[in-house]
Amino acid sequence: MPGYRNLPVLITGGLGFLGSNLAIRLVEEGARVTVVDPSIAGCGANQYNLAPVRDRVSVLAQDIAEPKSFIAAIREAQAIFNLAGEISHIHSMDFPERDLHINTVAQLRFLLECQASNPGVRVVYASTRQIYGVPDYLPVDENHPIQPVDYNGVHKYAASMYHLMLARSGAIDAISLRLTNVYGPRMALDVPCQGFLSAFLRRMLLARPLEIFGDGEQLRDPVYIDDAVEAFLIAGAIERAPSLAYNIGGPEALSLNQIARLATEAAGLDAPSHRQFPGEIKAIDIGSYHTDSSRAARELNWQPRVNFAQGIRRTLDYYRENLPHYLDPAHPDPSCRMPEHAGLERRLQYSDTR
Repeated sequence: MPGYRNLPVLITGGLGFLGSNLAIRLVEEGARVTVVDPSIAGCGANQYNLAPVRDRVSVLAQDIAEPKSFIAAIREAQAIFNLAGEISHIHSMDFPERDLHINTVAQLRFLLECQASNPGVRVVYASTRQIYGVPDYLPVDENHPIQPVDYNGVHKYAASMYHLMLARSGAIDAISLRLTNVYGPRMALDVPCQGFLSAFLRRMLLARPLEIFGDGEQLRDPVYIDDAVEAFLIAGAIERAPSLAYNIGGPEALSLNQIARLATEAAGLDAPSHRQFPGEIKAIDIGSYHTDSSRAARELNWQPRVNFAQGIRRTLDYYRENLPHYLDPAHPDPSCRMPEHAGLERRLQYSDTR
C-alpha cells in the first residue's frame, strides 16, 4: 500500500478486533504505529491481539476522552484511524449513558483536540450499518434514511456527524466507513453481546450446536477482516476522497441459515437449531440487511474479495491455534448482561465534564 512507509499513524481502539488487525497490516506496510486504548471493560481490548508486532508498536493506555494525555501522538500523526468505541447494541440499551459517553462525548473531545493540535489531519472513522435501522429497501446505500433502533446507532451516528461536520468546515479531513458485520481473527469471544458471529464462533470452538433466533431467513453480508482493513488503508491514503461516507459490506448476501450452514460445515458440527427471539433482542432486530458498496467500489476502488466460506475457515484456523488467549473454557458462556457497576463506573468517570 503506497504512502504508509515511515508514516506516523495513530489508531484509537488499537487493542480491539479491527484496530489490532489494522495495526498489524500498517506495520507490515512500514508505518510507525501508535495505538491508544484504555482497555475499557466490554469493548474487546486484548493485549495478545498485537503479539505479532508488539515490539514495533507504541501502545498508550489512554482514553480518547482525555486527549491531552496523548497530545504528542495526535500532533505527530499524519493519519488517524479512529476505531475506539463500544459496539454492543444490547449494552447500549442497558446502559445508555455509558454508551453516550464512550461513543459520543469521548469522540467529541478527541476530535476537538485533533482540530486544535493537528488541523486538517486525515481521520478515518469506524461507523456502522446500524445507523440505518430497519431497512426501507435492499441493498442499503448511503442515501438510505437514518433511523437507528437502539442507542448505539444513535450515538455512533452523532459521532460520525461530528467527523463529517468538521470535515466540511476544513477543521479535519475525515472519512466515515459504515461497516456491516465484520468477522475474522482477533474477534472478542469472551465479551458478551458482541453480535451473532462472535456467539457462533464461541459455540463452534466449544463444539456446541449453533442456535438461530427466528426462522433464520434474515439476510446479512459479513465482511472478512482483511477486506475491512483494506478499506481503511485506502481511505487513510487516498489524496482526496470524493465523498465523506462509504458503506463497506461483504461480497454476498446470505441468510442466517446459510451462514450457520457454512460455519457448521467448516467446523464439522451438526446443523443448527432454531429458537424464538428473546424479547429484548427482538425489539432491536433490524430484519434483513445487506449493503450497497458501489460507491466504495467506484470512488475508492475497493471491493470485498473473501467470501464467507473462505473467511470462516481462516477464522476457525486462527482460533484453534490461539484459543486460550480468547476464551477460558472454565467460563465459556459470558452473560449477555454487564454487571451494573460497569455502567456506573463509566458514568462516574464522566460526571465532571467541562
